[in-house]
Amino acid sequence: MITAAIPRPPVHGVDDLPLLVRRARLQDARALHSLSLAFIRSGALRARSVDHYLAHAGEFILVTGRGRTPVRGCVALSDEGDGAAVLYNFCVDKGSQGRGLGAALLRAAFAEARARSVRAVFTATTGGATLFRRYGFEPAAPGRAPAAWAGALDPARGSEVLFRRP
Repeated sequence: MITAAIPRPPVHGVDDLPLLVRRARLQDARALHSLSLAFIRSGALRARSVDHYLAHAGEFILVTGRGRTPVRGCVALSDEGDGAAVLYNFCVDKGSQGRGLGAALLRAAFAEARARSVRAVFTATTGGATLFRRYGFEPAAPGRAPAAWAGALDPARGSEVLFRRP
């Protein structure tokens, strides 16, 4: 039986306008850093300087409202070679959580990974992993994650390393 795909409703922000999911640009670096600060302070994200966001702006996907509205969420996807990529710095501002922004960011990151022929996407989380498991992530076997990235994780943070195929 062939069924028609049900179109996804557009994701809307707090102002009820459709959101824009796009690749970050250099001029977004300070906004990405500002968005991430609350998550860095809470311990949910590793501390990164504005310089990191400037140097790696091309790795970031962000979500914002249409026009000149603030960045409401972001995620980065770094290529680690050998068909592996790492999803990091995933955050959505508190006032926009629960509205599908995180899901939109993950879908965009998975589409980007597929376009790059990535075979496995890894992430590390200190916070329960419920959202990641809902989107198909599962625990990564020891030694499976990219060695340089896994070696840079701070053991004191107690991160759980997860992976999925894009």
